[in-house]
Amino acid sequence: MASYVSMGEAHRRITDYLNRFSDAVSYQDGSSLKRLLSISSDSPSLLSLSDALNVFQDASRLIKQFDKYSQFGEILVPLFRSLQNYRLGHLVESYQSFEKSANAFLQEFRNWESAWALDALYVVAYEIRVLAERADRELASMGKIPEKLKGAGSFLMKVFGVLAGKGPKRVGALYVTCQLFKIYFKVTYMYYTGRLEVFNENFPAADHKLSYALTYCNPHREANIRMILKYLIPVKLSIGILPMISLLEKYNLVEYSNVVQAMRRGDLRLLRQALQEHEDHYIIQKQKDPSKAHQIKLEVIVKALKWLEMDMDVDEFLNDLASFAGRARQHLKAMHNVKTICRSRNCKAFLESVNTNGVLSKPSDPVE
Repeated sequence: MASYVSMGEAHRRITDYLNRFSDAVSYQDGSSLKRLLSISSDSPSLLSLSDALNVFQDASRLIKQFDKYSQFGEILVPLFRSLQNYRLGHLVESYQSFEKSANAFLQEFRNWESAWALDALYVVAYEIRVLAERADRELASMGKIPEKLKGAGSFLMKVFGVLAGKGPKRVGALYVTCQLFKIYFKVTYMYYTGRLEVFNENFPAADHKLSYALTYCNPHREANIRMILKYLIPVKLSIGILPMISLLEKYNLVEYSNVVQAMRRGDLRLLRQALQEHEDHYIIQKQKDPSKAHQIKLEVIVKALKWLEMDMDVDEFLNDLASFAGRARQHLKAMHNVKTICRSRNCKAFLESVNTNGVLSKPSDPVE
């Protein structure tokens, strides 16, 4: 719990921070400057500043009063707002304010001829990614679309553009590239590991990983989204979550349309027809522990067949079931071979499937 801070003490703490910021820039002290920008750290000085900002509500006026502060006003005002919101747990607002401050800082960095502020820029690049991830978790918890990490990626691409040219600043491009990989490459990683979870029948983990890949996949890469949905939809169906028909049509996954309709209506006949028609498209599951399998009495099945006006007795049904089981075993054997290929694929081949934007580059599945 924050201790009591008087108005005078709050004013002193804010002024002290502003002086340290101004001095760090004036003396080109990158080491000192970077510590003033680390919003997500547990720095005692920033915690102290946050308490002061909650008491002294007009810090922006204080910044505008003096030229040595006001020249950095576009950095400092949103930075203060970001710090306040972060300490209050308002992560989306914190990210939005920090993004404004980061853009202003990048503009100043462009104007500095030497690379003295690289360490500070590294902190800005790190903070914007971390704050974006936390803001997206907050958005997801509220049922909203997580989108801040994409914005952070766009900002980091601008930073990379500033650093990638000639001159002493270009050494910083590697650090920014690492931050970009943590944003974009993770989508590819989650997609492939999510697929393996499907083959391993670990559906909760598959749901988590493939859902992450779908959320953060570039929305303009429709072929990549379709690749993800091809595995995510069966996982969702297995836990009783049905996709919208419009989604299936948009990404040309119509083989699931009748399955979804049948599940919505409880129409066993339509489900049977859909499974037969598109059997080659589906991932067939096996039950490792028979004691945990869903069991239905044969007389219930007979009643269902009669209700559907299907002329089939129990013997015919069991014969069809045995035939289907044989095809399922063949399919599972093929899936095992795919799993082996996935696990043995070397790093180079894996990286070749990632384009410069860090998303899946091939519209066709490289494994199948």
